[in-house]
Parts: sequence; structure tokens; C-alpha cells
Amino acid sequence: MKPAMDVTGLLQAWSEGDAEALADLAPIVQRELREMARRMLVAERAACPLQPTELVQESYLRLLEWKAVRWQNRAHFFSTTARMMRRVLVDAARARQCGKRGAGSDLVPLDSHDIAAPEAHVDLVALADALDALAEIEPRASQVVELRFFGGFSVEETAEALSVSPRTVNHDWNTARAWLHRQLVAQDSYERV
Repeated sequence: MKPAMDVTGLLQAWSEGDAEALADLAPIVQRELREMARRMLVAERAACPLQPTELVQESYLRLLEWKAVRWQNRAHFFSTTARMMRRVLVDAARARQCGKRGAGSDLVPLDSHDIAAPEAHVDLVALADALDALAEIEPRASQVVELRFFGGFSVEETAEALSVSPRTVNHDWNTARAWLHRQLVAQDSYERV
């Protein structure tokens, strides 16, 4: 197996079609991906039937379908994987919804991520919809939320992934939190617990 320090090289080799690079990469990134999935599922509470390994596997299968992706570096891979995991969770939440919008939907605790209001929970589907709307007007701020909230990235890791300064990440994070709070309150997607 190639050293863990060469994740970027393995990703680039995989991008060029080297199947052996993918086989070498998987065990190196597996622990980090499972931890990312675990953090996301904790936010989902008990409502999501997926286990961290299942979330990683489903995300991994979706990533394998992307044939033309050119991995830039480790940060690009993990930010893309965080986005893919968010899509898997949102798809699962949408599938569990029934009846009118929000019926039976999953509520995600936002207090542990310091978004908007203490002890608030938000409908994961409503959050995904709001993030999509935010991406239309502030794409980088939306990416910051994806990485920090869904990916569990630190400010520094987010800055590296987006090639910006930590100060810019903090600004985008605060902007996104305020914007999402307004959107979710307007949609009445918060539930006090």
C-alpha cells in the first residue's frame, strides 16, 4: 500500500483511470469517511436507518459513477464526498416523507453546529432546499455550510478545501447561518425541543 501522505497522488492517478490507485486509496481514507458519516448521522438523530458504513458505501458507489471527475487534492475529495453524503441523507429523508411537506420529516439539531438558534432542530429536507437556494446567490457560503455542517470540517480544513483564508470562511459561515436562519424560520422549519 502507498503511504497515506500521498492521498493527492492516488486521487490524481484514480482520475486518470488507475484502478490500483483506487484500491490503494480506499483503506487510507476509509476511517476519515466513516467519521464524517458518523457526525452526519448523529445530526440526523435516530430517524435515519443508515449506519456510518452504509452511508460511506452509498456515497462511494455514487462517486464511482462519476467517471470524468479530476481530483485536485485531498481537500477536494473530502469536500465532494461530504456533498455526496449530504445528497444521500437528503434523498433518504425525502423518501421517508409522506403526505404534505414536512410530514414525517427528519429534524436535525443545529445547536451543536452553532447555526442560528440554540436548541433548535430543522427539517433536513428544508435545510437542503435552503442550501440549494443559498448556492444560487452565495455559492461559496453554501459550500462552507456543506463542509462545516455536513462534512464536520474545521475552519482551517474548510479554508484549505476552498482555497480561501480562515477569515473568509468565518465570514461566509456567519453570512450563511444568518441567511439560513431567516429562510428556515420563514418556512417554519424549526421545531423547539
